[in-house]
This record gives sequence, structure tokens and C-alpha cells, in this order.
Amino acid sequence: MIRQPAVAGTFYPREPRELLARVQQFLNEGRAENSKVAPALACLVPHAGYVFSGGVAGAVYARITIPKRIIVLGPRHRPGGANFAINSQGEWETPLGRAPIDSELARALMAACPLLVEDDVAHRREHSLEVQLPFLQALSKEFRFVPIAIGTLNFDELEELGHALAKVISNSVEPVLIVASSDMNHYESEKITHVKDHQAIDQMLALNPRGLHETVRREGITMCGCGPAVSAITAAIDLGAARAELVRYATSADVLGDRDDVVGYAGILFR
Repeated sequence: MIRQPAVAGTFYPREPRELLARVQQFLNEGRAENSKVAPALACLVPHAGYVFSGGVAGAVYARITIPKRIIVLGPRHRPGGANFAINSQGEWETPLGRAPIDSELARALMAACPLLVEDDVAHRREHSLEVQLPFLQALSKEFRFVPIAIGTLNFDELEELGHALAKVISNSVEPVLIVASSDMNHYESEKITHVKDHQAIDQMLALNPRGLHETVRREGITMCGCGPAVSAITAAIDLGAARAELVRYATSADVLGDRDDVVGYAGILFR
């Protein structure tokens, strides 16, 4: 199975040289801010069009040693497909080439977490995972990955997935990076969005997945990847995470100048 790109030419450039140059620009800007590169257990990165969120994503990826095995968790934005949709075989294509799925890792995850269902429907048009691949491809020619699209905010199920991720990763001989894909609050004023986003960010920096979940629901924060973040932080804690770091925060107003109707973007490392 070869999954074709769904948002090349819209969320990011379709032409390979232009795409690679754009990604390298974001990575170089991130390195200029902080050149220290180290392994991470997990990270949170945004998934909007690169013109809006590429700088935040690049700042995070520039700080990470990319291992050969990666799990990418993203929200399912469209109806249809399983709530925990996984692909366990094949490749995903981008203008930079094909990224192979880590079938061994995917099978281990499915055995550890019965919630995971083999499903192409949830992935077919979903952008939240796809837009991460060009960054990973620019940084590594050897990685294999497992895509998981999440379509629920049920805390117990999200926590169950997180514990399963940690169990499988702890049994892996090679290191595994968890990438959680999420934008932050959507379509409110920049002032309101700053307040809401930092309420959620504070819970992530405190390594508090339940606190994140409760805060997002109580405060009406439209953080689309809350589910992936809850699972990723749960796994990171099980794997011994000691701290979280906000690498960069931005909003769409930084690009458009419209401060009445913005989307927030946060980049966070968990180590």
C-alpha cells in the first residue's frame, strides 16, 4: 500500500526542491536559535500550513536527534474511520520520496493496545500526520514510522494508548520517538487565544495529561490534538520523562496580522 499525499501543494509545496528548501529554512532558523541537539522521548508539533506553523515545527525538529523508529500521533479532523486508526504496512509518499511504515513496531502496538484498528479511511485525507513527514525526511534517510490517527477525547482510552506506547517502546532495542501533532486554540482573538493556549501549555509543561484534558474541556480550548498529546505525555511519563520545554509559540497573526481571528501553535519537547 502506498498512501498518496493529500495536501501537497496546499499545506506545503508540491515541487520537491522548493519543499526541501522551505523545510531546511525552518530547520536552520531553529538551529540559529539553539544549536543543541539531543534525543527526546516525545514532542508536540503543529500541523497547519507551513507558512503559518512551519517555523514552530522546524524549531522543535532542529533540537531532536531523529531515531530510526518514530510513532506519529495526530487528530482525525474528518468524519469516517476508526477512533484509533493505524497503518501497519506499506509506505507514505511525499514530494521528497516514500516513508516506509515500521510494520514490526505497528504489530507490537496493535498487540499491546486492542483499541488500535487497521484503517485506511481515517488516514486517506488527513493532514495532521502527513505534514510531519517532510521534516523527518529532511533530517533522516533511514527512519520508519507508524501513523496513528485519533478521533476521540475519551481520557481512559487515550491513557490506555499512552501506556501501551510506553510498554512497546521500552521493549524496543532501538530508541523510538513519539511525535504528537496538534495546533492550539482556533478562531478567537489573539488575546483570548494566548490565555487559553498557555493554560493548556502549562499542563503539558507540568507533565500532567489529565490536567491537560480537563483544562481543555473546562476552558473550551479548541486544541485539535489534545488526544494525541494526552497519549504522548502519558507514554513519556512511563518512559521516565523528567521535564518538558516550550521551544516556540506563535499564532497565525504573526503572518496575517489579523489579531481578531487566530490559531495558536506550540512546539514542546519532552525529555
